Formats: sequence, structure tokens, C-alpha cells
Amino acid sequence: MSSPYTQVVRGQAAAVAAGSDLTTIIGDVPFAGAVSAVTFTPNAAITGNSTESRTLTLVNKGQAGLGTTVIATLAFIATVNGVAYDEKAFTLSVVANALNVAAEDVLALVSTHVGSTGLADPGGLVEVTIARGEASA
Repeated sequence: MSSPYTQVVRGQAAAVAAGSDLTTIIGDVPFAGAVSAVTFTPNAAITGNSTESRTLTLVNKGQAGLGTTVIATLAFIATVNGVAYDEKAFTLSVVANALNVAAEDVLALVSTHVGSTGLADPGGLVEVTIARGEASA
């Protein structure tokens, strides 16, 4: 049995100040399939904190830019830290069909502060691996 064809969609997420939120377009999906991995490589260290934290969420905005399907999340809480230039994996959604994407869907990273100020987001590289035709249940 052969492995499915995969392609990585890459995008650079901008840095975000503590207390601020930002949505950044990562890229367009090249073909119908399913997301099999999402990673974030920060440009600088980010130290998790349970009270004042930051959550990164990969969202499928669809072809019209209005979608809200959460594909994966990475929460920088206590014991979850990002080392500068070291790839960190997101947790993929377990919601039925959330990992499925169509050709031309727009993927966006939502960087949200949690708490009164949250943590600053150092920005970095986001990579989304998509397997062709591998629809998830």
C-alpha cells in the first residue's frame, strides 16, 4: 500500500503584543484532503503560563473567508513552552470532519491572548501538512 500524496502549506505569522490578538492568513489549500499535522516554529522563545497565556488556533476560513472550523490548537500554558526556532506540534481537532479541507479553502492562524494581558506571541513559521483525498471521519 502506498502512502497518500502530501503537501505542506507554509506561512509566516506576525508577532503579536501581549494583550492583543491577530488573525493571519497561512495559505490556500492546494487540493481536497485532510490535515495530518500542524506545527509552529517561533521566532523567539515563549514561556507558557496558566493565568496569562496565548493560544494559537488554525481555522479553516473556507473559500469565501467566512469559515470557523477549528483544525488544530496550541495553547502556551504552564509546562508548554516554545523554544526559538524549534518546531512545536499543534493538537489536531477530534471533532468529526474538522480536518477535512477542500481545494482553495483559506487557512488562517488566530493568535489569541488569554487572561488580562496574555503572553506576547513572537511570531514564527506555521506549517500545515495536507494529505490528498484522505478525508477524516
